Amino acid sequence: MKNKLFVGNLSYNLTETNLEELFAESGKVVSVAIPTDRESGRKRGFAFVEMSSQAEAEAAIENLNGKDVDGRQIVVNASKPKEKAY
Repeated sequence: MKNKLFVGNLSYNLTETNLEELFAESGKVVSVAIPTDRESGRKRGFAFVEMSSQAEAEAAIENLNGKDVDGRQIVVNASKPKEKAY
């Protein structure tokens, strides 16, 4: 497993700062990215969070997967590499 996590079912109100503070409880956060729709600029409801170590990433999954955040039960798991389109 790598240190990058996929975070799904996010409220559209959450910001990168909100997520960084939430995940900092489990360890050092290296980066947070919330993708937006190219057309509308609206958040897409998921994010990627990179932790500084695999142990911290595993702790974040353990602590946050299924947690209620801003009225939604978030999903946190290891990020899978994007499949190449042929």
